[in-house]
Amino acid sequence: MNENETKKQNINSKSSIIVLVIITFFVGMIAMYGIARYFPIVTETTKTKLEKDVTVTDKGIADAVEKLYDSVVVVNTYIDGQNYASGTGFVYKTEDKKAYILTNNHVINNADEVYVTFTNDSVVKTTIEGSDVYSDIAVLSVSDDSILDIAEIGESEKTRLGDTVFAIGSPIDNAYSWSVTRGIVSGKDRLVEVSLSSGNTSTPMVVNTLQTDAAINAGNSGGPLANSNGEVIGITSIKLASEKIEGMGFAIPIENALDIASQLLDGKEIERPYLGIQMLDVTDVYSSFNALKYRSIVEEANVTSGVIVVSVEEKSSAALAGINKNDIITEIDGKKISSSAYLRYYLYNHKVGDEMKLTIIRNGKESEIKVKLSAN
Repeated sequence: MNENETKKQNINSKSSIIVLVIITFFVGMIAMYGIARYFPIVTETTKTKLEKDVTVTDKGIADAVEKLYDSVVVVNTYIDGQNYASGTGFVYKTEDKKAYILTNNHVINNADEVYVTFTNDSVVKTTIEGSDVYSDIAVLSVSDDSILDIAEIGESEKTRLGDTVFAIGSPIDNAYSWSVTRGIVSGKDRLVEVSLSSGNTSTPMVVNTLQTDAAINAGNSGGPLANSNGEVIGITSIKLASEKIEGMGFAIPIENALDIASQLLDGKEIERPYLGIQMLDVTDVYSSFNALKYRSIVEEANVTSGVIVVSVEEKSSAALAGINKNDIITEIDGKKISSSAYLRYYLYNHKVGDEMKLTIIRNGKESEIKVKLSAN
């Protein structure tokens, strides 16, 4: 191949490359146009949206509060003409020209006279129809022409955890009468150990209650705990107070209160089964000097809780069943007994005539005894 032919071939090769590049460029442009048209690229733009300030109107449970408000009274008790204590109550029914008020027994305990104040500031002297220390329920009465309203009664059994509830009461003193606090049902069937007073003596008891985080303070005792419909579901009674505790109040279920109130108004003595023993808590053996003599019995039984039988009354239910002095009661019907307060609770859940099974430890050995319960 001569030199001219070689140059000509090189020129043709370069021309072919240039044509190929041009064709490739245009093909690429056409492809990009197609992609852009049929497969558009979506870009995301972040925008900052400025929300306007709004006013939220929450009427809350005002209607329910108004429904119950005028049935609530401030209860003031007097001893020898001196104001001794104050609490709360509410009118729950009328009958035969009388209006009846529920409150706590500990509010009117030891009182010579009891007065109630209504929301219109009228003050009326009451009659104490009856009271019961173990249920902590008392019933007062006034003439039905002196009341302003009657509370509507609900059902605590139908409440659910988280339901809205509120309390109306007179915390601290009369300056804060008819204060309203709001919360929820925090627990049901709570067993709370308290000391209930009768005369000048106090008895440790366990009370079955509703738990709420609605604020309950001294002076709220005896007042209503109501649902969001303004129906009373409990009687506020107890508050746990401690630096470590916040928002733990308790109320007696309304069904239990009404049952006791009915018996009191019928003139019936509240009949409860009677075991017939004197008791000492096992835990007191290590904290009371007078109980040191029982330490060897507890150590032989190898228990940390329960109730020691200090003495047995002759011809009582316990004596007839064969319970002896120095026996340690650890269970009732299979439920563990941690103290005398719990023993009374499970005992009083029975009726006179029932048979109850006790688990005891005698001389270091465990056994079961069946007891036929009688009245005192």
